[in-house]
Amino acid sequence: MKKTERHHLKGDEFVHGMERFIAFARQWRKEFITGAALIAGLALLFAGLQVIRGAAARRDSRMLGEILKLRAEAAGDEAGAAKLEAMAERGKYGRLASISLATLWIEKGDLDKAQAALSGIKGKSRDFLAYQARDLAAQIAVMRGEYDRAIGLFKAIEAEKPKEYVLEAVLFHRAEALEKRGDLAEALELYRKVEKEYAQSYFGYEASLKVRKLEAAG
Repeated sequence: MKKTERHHLKGDEFVHGMERFIAFARQWRKEFITGAALIAGLALLFAGLQVIRGAAARRDSRMLGEILKLRAEAAGDEAGAAKLEAMAERGKYGRLASISLATLWIEKGDLDKAQAALSGIKGKSRDFLAYQARDLAAQIAVMRGEYDRAIGLFKAIEAEKPKEYVLEAVLFHRAEALEKRGDLAEALELYRKVEKEYAQSYFGYEASLKVRKLEAAG
């Protein structure tokens, strides 16, 4: 089998895996604790795709598939969560497992466990997963009502102008923090920025809904 054909087969395998994960997210959307949990889950998909893109070995691909499968199953299975915890403690995909685990605990409303899962991600890397972990940590701060701290964390990511992350997600999350803090004018301005500059993205669409909501209330 040609190398290019093998590559496409691996890609197809993960496309199907991602489709199953998206179906899970849609099925449980109403049960998610907050809208931020859903966004976190979607961002996780971006993270998984980013890593999958660079995975060449079959063993690595199987490991990634297993993490995503466990994440989908762990919502109603404590054993799945335990397996994710074990994966988070070792191996080259420990960070992805940690992020998966953090989003799981966010959905379940256990912010302490979510924060603990992220605390295992060490170092000063500036790749996709590192920014994903920082974004999630800031979202957890928002859920705790620590708006000033969250806004500071989002601004720190923005200041680095990451090329390896979805910047519109960070801008949208900061706008949410501003809105919850009561700074509606500043939040509206930032939502408009996301709506205008990232119109074709998921966050651009969500920002447009926020703009209409705030304008109607104003």
